[in-house]
Parts: sequence; structure tokens; C-alpha cells
Amino acid sequence: MNAVKLFVLPVLATALVMTGCASRKPATDLQAGQNPSGSTSVNTSGLSEDAALNAQNLAGASSKGVTEANKAFLAKRVVHFDYDSSELTNEDLQTLQAHAQFLVANANSRVALTGHTDERGTREYNMALGERRAKAVESFLVTTGVNPNQLEAVSYGKEMPVNAGHDESAWKENRRVEINYEAVPPLLK
Repeated sequence: MNAVKLFVLPVLATALVMTGCASRKPATDLQAGQNPSGSTSVNTSGLSEDAALNAQNLAGASSKGVTEANKAFLAKRVVHFDYDSSELTNEDLQTLQAHAQFLVANANSRVALTGHTDERGTREYNMALGERRAKAVESFLVTTGVNPNQLEAVSYGKEMPVNAGHDESAWKENRRVEINYEAVPPLLK
């Protein structure tokens, strides 16, 4: 059954993305900013009273766990890996720690962790490697206190490169896990 999931789900996801039926865009299209008092404000014009209150609550929640010290780390949404490895590097641990702190402080935030590989190797091997990479990030976040229900680990293997080149610099960019906020991303302004 796992082999079927490893094959069918990424193929289906790739087809949906390519046809425009799916998007990893955040679920909220709030227009948020900072007002002079430092609190978060949201443009709620045109919304019902209940919807406006809900949007304001989501915007307020998305600024919890965002400190000046971790803004730079929260802005980084990609973790890179060495060739044929799913080991996290020391430089990525601070980034993941900042995301963990944000997710713990914002229980309504959800994240998709998408694992990717370079073009070398078979499709099946790369799907498994991408999954190991996504699961390594997921495991770190869970061990630092994030609720597993906030996380979804997905592998795309070599199917979605960010750099189409065929050399080490391109491969290095493609060996990654992307941290995609699906609901209530951190406000970094």
C-alpha cells in the first residue's frame, strides 16, 4: 500500500498542479500590516461582521511567536540537504527551531513539508528520499513541541526542480524540503 501511495499521490499532485487545479498558496488572503501602535491590523472592508472578526483573530494569531530575533529564520522556508542524504545540517536547525516556536504558539497554523531531490537516481528512489527528507523535518518539528496534526509531509522526488540545470549547483538547489504554510503564515512585517 505504501508503494502505491508513493507512486500515485505525487503523480496526482503533479497533475493537479500542472493543470492549475491545486495550489500551495496560503489559505488566507488577509491584507495585514502593522499600525503605529504595533498591533496587527487587517483590511476587513467588504466582510460580514463574523468574517471580519475571524480575519482579525487569525491575523493576531499569526504574529504570535514572531520575535525580532527569529524573523530572519521564519523568512527562510527551504531546508537544503547533501547528496543522497536526509540529515539536517546545523545551519538549518535554527530555521526549523524558529518555525517550531511559531507553530507551537499558533495552533491554527498548518504546514506542508514538501521533499525534493535532484534529477539523479530512479524515480522510485527519489520519491523515497524526498519522503525521508520531509519526514526528517517533520520529526524535528514534532520533537520540539509542534502538534503532528499541524504538519503534512509530502514527497515530489525529482518531479519539481527549482533549477532545471544539470550540474552540481542546480542539483544542490533541488535537494530540499520546502516549508509551505497552508493556513496562517507568520507575519514578518
